[in-house]
Amino acid sequence: MSKTIFVSNRLPVTVQKKGDELIVSKSIGGLATGLKSFHEQANNLWIGWPGLSSDKASLDEQKEIKNQLTKNYNCHPVFLSQKDIDLYYEGFSNRTIWPLFHYFAEKTEHDIKTWQSYQKVNQFFYKNIKPYLEDDTVIWIHDYQLMLLPQLIRNEFPKVKIGFFLHIPFPSYELFRLLIWKTEILEGLLGADLIGFHTYDYVRHFMSSIRRILNLTHQFYRIQYNHRTISVDAFPMGIDYEFFANQKSSKAKKPKEKIILSVDRLDYTKGIVERLKAFQTFLKRYPKYRTKVKLHLIVAPSRANLETYDTLHRQIEKLVSEINGKYGTFDWMPIWYLYQSFDQEDLISYYKQADILLVTPLRDGMNLIAKEYIASSSDYKGMLIISETAGAASELSEAIIVNPNDAENIALGIKEALEMDQEDMISRNKIMHERLKRYNVEFWAKEFLSRLNAVEHQVISKDDDEYLDINDLKQHYQKANKRLILLDYDGTLVSFTKTPSQAYPSRKLKNLLTDLANHEKNDLVVISGRDHETLERWLGDLPVNLVGDHGLWHRAKGDAWKKTLTIDNSWKPAVFNVLERFVDRMPGSFIEEKSYSIALHYRGSEPDMMSMKINEIKDALFSLKGSTLLEIQQGNKVIEIKDQRVNKGIASQLYSSQKAYDFILVAGDDTTDEDMFKEQKDAFSVKIGFGVTLAKKRIETVKAFRTILEALNQIK
Repeated sequence: MSKTIFVSNRLPVTVQKKGDELIVSKSIGGLATGLKSFHEQANNLWIGWPGLSSDKASLDEQKEIKNQLTKNYNCHPVFLSQKDIDLYYEGFSNRTIWPLFHYFAEKTEHDIKTWQSYQKVNQFFYKNIKPYLEDDTVIWIHDYQLMLLPQLIRNEFPKVKIGFFLHIPFPSYELFRLLIWKTEILEGLLGADLIGFHTYDYVRHFMSSIRRILNLTHQFYRIQYNHRTISVDAFPMGIDYEFFANQKSSKAKKPKEKIILSVDRLDYTKGIVERLKAFQTFLKRYPKYRTKVKLHLIVAPSRANLETYDTLHRQIEKLVSEINGKYGTFDWMPIWYLYQSFDQEDLISYYKQADILLVTPLRDGMNLIAKEYIASSSDYKGMLIISETAGAASELSEAIIVNPNDAENIALGIKEALEMDQEDMISRNKIMHERLKRYNVEFWAKEFLSRLNAVEHQVISKDDDEYLDINDLKQHYQKANKRLILLDYDGTLVSFTKTPSQAYPSRKLKNLLTDLANHEKNDLVVISGRDHETLERWLGDLPVNLVGDHGLWHRAKGDAWKKTLTIDNSWKPAVFNVLERFVDRMPGSFIEEKSYSIALHYRGSEPDMMSMKINEIKDALFSLKGSTLLEIQQGNKVIEIKDQRVNKGIASQLYSSQKAYDFILVAGDDTTDEDMFKEQKDAFSVKIGFGVTLAKKRIETVKAFRTILEALNQIK
């Protein structure tokens, strides 16, 4: 039976030594909660550092810890020395990767010793994992401390399924390129089959670095590398919604002042200093709120042994003192400051007391505190103010979004939250509650693991014979008496443009198609995903057969447009419910119900967002499919779900079955053209561009394929 191995720098348990006694305590929150139900399955395992330096535990104690963690917690400890912790963790991980990935290039250190330690510890993790590996093992690796590990595993175990998730931002190429060891980091990550990030911004940045540094292209966020296909996607991490929503507050009733809550661990990425200055600006600009509001500033100690953090701590204390001194009165202090950690129960009480949560990190991978606050506000009357540079902001668009560097903007945001109409506030919060409830942390983990388990290793051929032999094509074309030419439009006859409307055919292309179609031996069909009205406007005056809407409509040259079949719509309600889940994770998208289909639009979203979602939607719909005939087709910034009988393959068969053709050429560039390649098994099938394909041959560019068509046109 296959097993799943979770790997992270820290285990979901912590081992402490008090005297001669070893004490094991479970971790709470975030990752530990999300993976709990999967990790606790009998055959699964979690590998990581237990929190105790190997210098402080004898070999016998290490053996005892290993036995206890394996037996009672499904965990395998990786014992790191204090030197490892100093160089690999505090050094390269937190003085090089952490600041650079959070856009603090000026704080980034490049030290060959810490880099060597990072390599060594990643190798040591692999050594600990190796005894548990088999060909059917599934491995999910977490976070920036272990970015070399996927490739280390892949080198010796090519068949295992490897997932990697980065819990911090991935920076833009302009920042990432500053890293001396950027190539090694990218190659390490590309050992994985599935690479996950919190947001599509991070996905886009990663793909940009892959393209520019390793010269690798992608199709729908699928990368071809070392004869494998690697998928990259966004999986915004959720929280244990029910836990936070159902907790009761242990504190007394709310104080008379309006409470603005700020909760962070001590870190320069959190924007605490900028937040304090913004609160000072608020008190200055809106004096009527003095004595009526109070900022509860909770800062949890973190990395106190690093000079940068100690300096930040002193800076925060100085600012708090200055603001309280300037604006405080005998019976009112504007800031109530606590430099300490709180357990989750106490934090929930603070969440429930607060009228506003002020979360303004300068850069943050996700920020689960924002989600925890919303879930804890069960009366829907707390308002979230969140930085636009926090990963969670893309999901929580109903909150007040601010620029973390703009004190005036934050001050205005505080005023807006304080003065917000209660009905508006409740309405916004209900929307966010529903979203967090649906996409909770367990769903996040399940979704990632489902995608990872569905991975099928696809070997990409790089042989020269995969490319079209033009002379061979010309010889067969010349000998044939009855020829059928089936051509996709976008990406095959014309290159992609910034906007679809710019891809109209040039006079040169129309002349080429006309000449090919007018040859007495030829029948030419343009089969496109574009709507048939557009095809009529662009190509309707040519002597060609046209197929639009991925095969729903067709028109023989000179005839009227005809519909291919009558559609059964009984599947719509179930599909609509499934698509709602996707909309929650795709800001700017919306669902449109048409007479014969349901469309998921993303014009207001990131342009490439939906391209990578086609297979995911198919998986989600598969359980609903049953005996129905559903298919998903991609259009112009839209994905349509409709009867699977509507596809280019079946449309191509309408024409290929009309005559006994002795030559058929089929050409296309994307996933929707694979149906044609599948149906036309005896044809010269040509894929334009890269990517896994059923086509027999490949041409790299539209320009090269147009040259081939021009060469065929010269044959009489």
